[in-house]
Amino acid sequence: MIPVAGLGTRLLPATKSQPKEMLPVGRKPVVQYVVEELTRVGITRVLFITGPGKASIENHFDLNAELIQTLRESGKEELLAALEYERATVQYFYTRQRQSLGLGHAVACARSFVGHQPFVVALGDSIIGMHAESDVVQRMTRCYHEREAAAVIAFEEVPHDEVSQYGIARPKTDEELFEIVDLVEKPSPREAPSNLAIAARYVLSPVIFKALAQTRRGKGGEIQLTDAIRAVIRNGGRAYGVRLRPGERRYDIGNFDAYFEAFVAFALADPKFGPALRRHLLEALDVSHP
Repeated sequence: MIPVAGLGTRLLPATKSQPKEMLPVGRKPVVQYVVEELTRVGITRVLFITGPGKASIENHFDLNAELIQTLRESGKEELLAALEYERATVQYFYTRQRQSLGLGHAVACARSFVGHQPFVVALGDSIIGMHAESDVVQRMTRCYHEREAAAVIAFEEVPHDEVSQYGIARPKTDEELFEIVDLVEKPSPREAPSNLAIAARYVLSPVIFKALAQTRRGKGGEIQLTDAIRAVIRNGGRAYGVRLRPGERRYDIGNFDAYFEAFVAFALADPKFGPALRRHLLEALDVSHP
């Protein structure tokens, strides 16, 4: 499932009439990278948890026969490759998060869809790795089954002065794959048990739904997924963390600083347009060419 119901207020006015998940990073909208990451590791059913003003996400993943016909009739068939994602063997489903009560509440909205199966949660405003070429979800799924886990979460190291922006792990060991002793939602740097921050990807057992139903509103008046996972751990469920590898940087499109940085990074890596953009930036910054 991909939660995409957030209002994106930190990206106003760009997000006033379009979802932040549809903002372009390089040539594609953010959420397309997320879907491509999931389909690359074999996921074939995607549920979007949407909200008001998110119809453009549904439109983006629909087949657009009229556009295809127009491109063919106007001699622009070379552009059809850009729409190849439309033909992926994926089933898309959509449901509304009718109240803005946080990520935990969004996950709870998927209960009837998920049933009694484990499932992946991939936040729709975070890209993992350049061009989403990451297999972290595959590694997490393998861990889930091999360790008979209740939850597996992706983590990345962040500067200590930024831990208050994330859910932070208390790890049992200092390995790439580690058991989670506890989680702390947005601790102060002084209170943080580590600098391992939740990195927008989860593999969860359906037991999470019972925990969410019993979770009270936490920070910001929202139902925190982190609090529900903590409850699962306290009740004997085993949770594991998987560290992102060096080439799996998270691009979190949550504010303008992060968005601009991600856009430039992806644009510079574009094989067709990247070299010209690099020259332009060097000229604009008055930097001598190497």
